[in-house]
Amino acid sequence: MTEFPLLQSIFLGSTVLRWLLALLTLLAILAGIAIWRRLFSRHLKVRVPRTNTILDDLGLVVTETTRTPLVLLLALYAASLWLSLPGQLSTLLRSLAVIVLLVQIGIWGNALIARWAARYEERNLATNSAAAGTARLLGFLARLALYIVIFLLILDNIPGIEVTTLLASLGIGGIAVALAVQNILGDLFASLSIAIDKPFVVGDFIAVGSETGTVEEIGLKTTRLRSISGEQLIFSNTDLLASRIRNFGRMEERRIVFTIGVAYETETAMLEAIPEMLRAIIEAQDHTRFDRAHFARFEAYDLSFEVVYFVLSPDFKLYMDIQHAINLAIVERFRAEGIDIIYPTQQVYLLEQAATPRSQASRPAAPSGVMRGDAE
Repeated sequence: MTEFPLLQSIFLGSTVLRWLLALLTLLAILAGIAIWRRLFSRHLKVRVPRTNTILDDLGLVVTETTRTPLVLLLALYAASLWLSLPGQLSTLLRSLAVIVLLVQIGIWGNALIARWAARYEERNLATNSAAAGTARLLGFLARLALYIVIFLLILDNIPGIEVTTLLASLGIGGIAVALAVQNILGDLFASLSIAIDKPFVVGDFIAVGSETGTVEEIGLKTTRLRSISGEQLIFSNTDLLASRIRNFGRMEERRIVFTIGVAYETETAMLEAIPEMLRAIIEAQDHTRFDRAHFARFEAYDLSFEVVYFVLSPDFKLYMDIQHAINLAIVERFRAEGIDIIYPTQQVYLLEQAATPRSQASRPAAPSGVMRGDAE
C-alpha cells in the first residue's frame, strides 16, 4: 500500500481505497443481479410449464418481481459498509435498508400467493369449483396477514416508534372500529363460512326465497347471481346464509308428479288399463324411471289419475322435452282407445218428470250434473 499513497488519502472520512471497494461492491451487485435475472428467468420460463414444482415457481416469481430501484438501494447500503460513516447516519441507513428489504419481501410474498391461487383455481375450476372459490378467499386472507406483518416490522425499524405501545392503542381503537363495521365483518365471516361449508359454489343454480339464478361470483361481502331473465341479483352474504337456499346444481334427478282426468263415463275395464298405458308411455322415454300411476281420486268433474316418475338428470330442458313427449303420447293413445280427456266444460242434464202432488212438486229439483277436467 505504501507504493500507492493516493489510496490512503482521506476523502469524506474514508480512504480512497475504501471508496473504490464500495464502488466495486455496488457495481458487482448490480451486474450480478442483472445477469442472474436474464439467465435464470429465461431458463425458468422454459422449465416451469414442464415441471410444475413449487421451487421452480418460487424461483420464477422471485426473478420476475425483484424491483430494480429496491435492489439499487440495497446495493448502495452494502457498498456503504466499506465507509466510515457517523453513527447516526449509519443507523439511519441500516433502518432504511431493512425497510426496503421488507418491502421487497412483501412484493415476493404477494406474487407467490397470487400465483398459487391462480394456478390452484385453474386446475380445479372445471372439476371442483368450490375449492377454487376457497383458494380465492384464502389467498385474500394470506395477503392480509402478510401486509399486517410487513407493516408492523417496518414500524419496528423506524427510529422513535414503539410498536408495543402502538399495538396497545390499536387494540383499544380496534374495538370501536369493529363495532362500527360489524356488518362488513359479518359478511366477511359469512364469506369464509360459504368457502368452508360450501352450501353452493360458482356455477350452481340456486333459489333464494322467490329469486332464482346461477351463482356467478362469491365475494367477500356479496354473492352475485345471474337470473334466468338476465339481470344480476346481488345478495349480502349474511342475508344469504340466513335464508333457505335450494341448490338445484346438486340435484341428481327430478321427481315429476302430474295428474290427468278422464270422463266419469269411462268404462271400468278401461280405468283398470290406464295405469299400465301410462307406465308403457313413460318407460318408452330415455332417461326416465317410472314410479307409479294410480286412479287417485274422484274430482268434482272427472276421475283423476296421479302419475309419478323420475327424470335421471337435473337438466330442466331435458325434463321439459320428456314431458312434452309423454303428453303427446298420452293424447295419441287415449284417442286411439276412445278415452275422453276432460277439459273445462259444463253439461246440463234435463230430467222429465211426471205430474206429482203439490207437496212433491214443491220440492227442489235435483242438481244438474256438471263435468269438468284439467289436463296438465
